Amino acid sequence: MISETDLHPGTSHPYLSKSRSSGREHMTESEFTQRIDDTLIAIEEAIDAAGADIDYESASGILTLTIEANGSQIIINRQTPVKQLWLATRTGGYHFDWSDEVNGWLRDSDGTPFVQMLQQALQDQGAETIDLD
Repeated sequence: MISETDLHPGTSHPYLSKSRSSGREHMTESEFTQRIDDTLIAIEEAIDAAGADIDYESASGILTLTIEANGSQIIINRQTPVKQLWLATRTGGYHFDWSDEVNGWLRDSDGTPFVQMLQQALQDQGAETIDLD
Protein backbone atom coordinates (compact mmCIF):
# COMPACT_ATOMS: atom_id res chain seq x y z
CA MET A 1 0.00 0.00 0.00
CA ILE A 2 1.20 3.48 -0.76
CA SER A 3 1.65 5.36 2.47
CA GLU A 4 2.97 8.89 2.29
CA THR A 5 2.14 10.99 5.30
CA ASP A 6 2.78 14.34 3.66
CA LEU A 7 0.34 14.38 0.77
CA HIS A 8 -1.23 17.71 1.57
CA PRO A 9 0.01 20.84 -0.24
CA GLY A 10 2.03 23.15 1.95
CA THR A 11 3.37 20.36 4.09
CA SER A 12 7.08 20.55 4.75
CA HIS A 13 8.89 17.64 3.13
CA PRO A 14 11.69 16.04 5.14
CA TYR A 15 13.20 15.17 1.76
CA LEU A 16 13.97 18.84 1.21
CA SER A 17 15.98 19.26 4.39
CA LYS A 18 19.76 19.33 4.14
CA SER A 19 20.05 16.20 6.26
CA ARG A 20 17.71 14.17 4.09
CA SER A 21 18.36 10.53 3.38
CA SER A 22 16.63 8.93 0.43
CA GLY A 23 16.89 5.43 1.81
CA ARG A 24 17.96 4.03 -1.53
CA GLU A 25 21.61 3.90 -0.50
CA HIS A 26 20.77 1.30 2.13
CA MET A 27 18.04 -0.54 0.24
CA THR A 28 18.82 -3.97 -1.18
CA GLU A 29 17.64 -4.84 -4.67
CA SER A 30 15.03 -7.23 -3.25
CA GLU A 31 13.73 -4.53 -0.87
CA PHE A 32 13.54 -2.10 -3.79
CA THR A 33 11.70 -4.62 -5.96
CA GLN A 34 9.23 -5.35 -3.15
CA ARG A 35 8.51 -1.64 -2.61
CA ILE A 36 7.90 -1.15 -6.33
CA ASP A 37 5.68 -4.23 -6.53
CA ASP A 38 3.69 -3.07 -3.49
CA THR A 39 3.27 0.38 -5.06
CA LEU A 40 2.08 -0.98 -8.41
CA ILE A 41 -0.37 -3.37 -6.75
CA ALA A 42 -1.75 -0.56 -4.57
CA ILE A 43 -2.37 1.54 -7.70
CA GLU A 44 -4.17 -1.35 -9.43
CA GLU A 45 -6.32 -1.94 -6.34
CA ALA A 46 -7.15 1.77 -6.05
CA ILE A 47 -8.26 1.88 -9.69
CA ASP A 48 -10.44 -1.20 -9.21
CA ALA A 49 -11.95 0.21 -6.00
CA ALA A 50 -12.71 3.56 -7.63
CA GLY A 51 -14.39 2.02 -10.64
CA ALA A 52 -12.46 4.55 -12.71
CA ASP A 53 -12.48 4.39 -16.49
CA ILE A 54 -8.81 3.45 -16.54
CA ASP A 55 -7.41 0.29 -18.06
CA TYR A 56 -4.11 -0.98 -16.75
CA GLU A 57 -1.54 -3.52 -17.79
CA SER A 58 1.36 -4.64 -15.65
CA ALA A 59 4.43 -6.57 -16.75
CA SER A 60 8.01 -6.77 -15.49
CA GLY A 61 7.84 -3.74 -13.22
CA ILE A 62 6.02 -1.54 -15.73
CA LEU A 63 2.45 -0.41 -15.13
CA THR A 64 0.72 1.24 -18.06
CA LEU A 65 -2.47 3.16 -17.30
CA THR A 66 -4.73 4.02 -20.23
CA ILE A 67 -7.47 6.61 -19.78
CA GLU A 68 -10.45 5.10 -21.61
CA ALA A 69 -12.05 8.47 -22.46
CA ASN A 70 -9.18 9.71 -24.60
CA GLY A 71 -6.62 6.92 -24.87
CA SER A 72 -3.86 8.88 -23.15
CA GLN A 73 -1.36 6.87 -21.15
CA ILE A 74 0.56 7.17 -17.92
CA ILE A 75 3.49 4.82 -17.46
CA ILE A 76 4.99 3.90 -14.10
CA ASN A 77 8.09 1.77 -14.03
CA ARG A 78 11.00 0.70 -11.91
CA GLN A 79 14.58 1.59 -12.68
CA THR A 80 16.54 -1.00 -10.75
CA PRO A 81 20.08 0.25 -11.52
CA VAL A 82 19.34 3.60 -9.83
CA LYS A 83 16.66 2.26 -7.44
CA GLN A 84 14.06 4.75 -8.61
CA LEU A 85 10.40 4.75 -9.54
CA TRP A 86 9.75 6.63 -12.79
CA LEU A 87 6.51 8.26 -13.89
CA ALA A 88 5.84 9.28 -17.50
CA THR A 89 2.88 11.58 -18.16
CA ARG A 90 1.79 13.97 -20.88
CA THR A 91 3.61 16.77 -19.09
CA GLY A 92 6.93 14.98 -18.70
CA GLY A 93 8.97 12.33 -17.00
CA TYR A 94 9.61 12.26 -13.26
CA HIS A 95 11.98 10.27 -11.07
CA PHE A 96 11.28 9.27 -7.48
CA ASP A 97 13.50 8.04 -4.67
CA TRP A 98 12.29 6.03 -1.70
CA SER A 99 12.22 8.03 1.51
CA ASP A 100 12.41 6.18 4.81
CA GLU A 101 11.39 9.43 6.53
CA VAL A 102 7.94 9.50 4.91
CA ASN A 103 7.72 5.81 4.02
CA GLY A 104 7.04 6.67 0.39
CA TRP A 105 8.36 7.80 -2.97
CA LEU A 106 9.43 11.45 -3.37
CA ARG A 107 10.42 13.23 -6.57
CA ASP A 108 14.19 13.55 -6.68
CA SER A 109 14.15 17.17 -7.88
CA ASP A 110 11.87 18.75 -5.28
CA GLY A 111 10.47 16.17 -2.86
CA THR A 112 6.92 16.11 -4.26
CA PRO A 113 5.21 12.85 -3.25
CA PHE A 114 4.65 10.31 -6.03
CA VAL A 115 1.01 9.90 -5.04
CA GLN A 116 0.39 13.62 -5.48
CA MET A 117 2.05 13.60 -8.91
CA LEU A 118 0.09 10.54 -10.05
CA GLN A 119 -3.23 11.95 -8.84
CA GLN A 120 -2.52 15.23 -10.66
CA ALA A 121 -1.63 13.38 -13.87
CA LEU A 122 -4.85 11.33 -13.71
CA GLN A 123 -6.86 14.50 -13.20
CA ASP A 124 -5.06 16.38 -15.99
CA GLN A 125 -5.17 13.58 -18.53
CA GLY A 126 -8.63 12.19 -17.93
CA ALA A 127 -10.44 13.96 -15.12
CA GLU A 128 -10.13 10.73 -13.14
CA THR A 129 -9.78 10.57 -9.37
CA ILE A 130 -8.62 7.59 -7.35
CA ASP A 131 -7.84 7.34 -3.64
CA LEU A 132 -4.23 6.34 -3.09
CA ASP A 133 -4.07 7.03 0.65
